[in-house]
Amino acid sequence: MKQDLRNYEPDALVQLMKEEKIPSFRGKQIFEWVSKGVDDFEAMNNIPKALKEKLSDKYIIKNMDVVDIMKSKSDGTRKYLMELNDGNIIECVFMKYKHGNTLCISTQVGCRMKCSFCASTIHGLERNLTAGEMIGQIYEVQNDTNERISNVVLMGSGEPLDNYDEVLRFLHLVNHPKGLNISMRSITVSTCGLIPRIKDLMNEKLQLTLAISLHATEDEKRSQLMPVNKKYSVHELLSVCKEYTKVTGRRITFEYALIEGENDSIEEAEKLGRLLRDIHCHVNLIPINPVKEKKFKATSNENAKAFQNVLKRYSVEATIRRELGADIDAACGQLRNKHMEGKKKANFANL
Repeated sequence: MKQDLRNYEPDALVQLMKEEKIPSFRGKQIFEWVSKGVDDFEAMNNIPKALKEKLSDKYIIKNMDVVDIMKSKSDGTRKYLMELNDGNIIECVFMKYKHGNTLCISTQVGCRMKCSFCASTIHGLERNLTAGEMIGQIYEVQNDTNERISNVVLMGSGEPLDNYDEVLRFLHLVNHPKGLNISMRSITVSTCGLIPRIKDLMNEKLQLTLAISLHATEDEKRSQLMPVNKKYSVHELLSVCKEYTKVTGRRITFEYALIEGENDSIEEAEKLGRLLRDIHCHVNLIPINPVKEKKFKATSNENAKAFQNVLKRYSVEATIRRELGADIDAACGQLRNKHMEGKKKANFANL
């Protein structure tokens, strides 16, 4: 199986070239080309033809193909369905903001966390993505839009901290000054609350934004919504969040999906305010995108604003996330699920 050069930082590529008996400076040149999103060795015009042929025999620099793009008519959001070299399907979402272009990427094929409102978990976890497959999503979207991605959110399909080592390698790759050079402060890593990995990330002291998917204030409700809570309680999670802010100096974001009749009451807002008022944090209130396979409905705009106002009374900063891509099923997992269902029907029809 050919190795993917998108997985390599410059020093590692230099070492790889040495092992191949190739001058080490070629490793730096190749890294620069890969970081430009080049997906064909022939495009590397300062690399000798013989070397291009040698590289193409053993290595790849393209690890996925775009198979579908859904474009929002209202806000410029684009949702990409991509096929990896092994045939697996992932998705990512391109969003335009005043502060720049954001790409929400996947870190796994599917997910095993089983959050009850999330489309990504429906088919379970297929496998982890490599760092190269994560950064490949950025290259493919930049090539399609001809626009630079300045912000990256690891909040698509998968639990990033369940794929910790590859995510950490991706962070160093995407931040590398000779590569995409995306600032750590422009990167958000989301997690449902894997406490041991949060501690590992804390000790890296990276200046990224950690986003915690909270969604409930008490263990019984959170365990129903997010089974991970059965292992790591709300109290334990918030305790490590306090520690994280002290060690890193970074404010934590709490993601709170507002679900009608489940967690969107004024009483719940009061509980959340009391829980978070002593933590250096920001709350991102998210009226959920309905998923046809799930029973949950988004709260109303009025409820969301009332919830936000309660948090502000507790001096907890909160914003209601602007809904993007609602007309293209932009919630993570939805487009992939549609594709997989279509594939199943086609296979059944051919029997």
